[in-house]
Amino acid sequence: MMKNLVEVMAKALVDKPEDVAVQEVDGEKTTIFELRVAANDLGKVIGKQGKTARAMRTILSAAGTKIGKRASLEILE
Repeated sequence: MMKNLVEVMAKALVDKPEDVAVQEVDGEKTTIFELRVAANDLGKVIGKQGKTARAMRTILSAAGTKIGKRASLEILE
């Protein structure tokens, strides 16, 4: 469910939605979502001064709180 959330948010921001890939790494208390996008779209996902990435992390954190698990977003090149 949360993986789909990250994927939908990222696809809405980028020019090449087919290049969006999200990998979920489960831990005991924390789940890390690794987001990969096309090199040209990296700036769109991060945003000015990281505001877009911070907003995505906030939404992900709120969704994780609802199900009782911590969630973290890593944007990979």
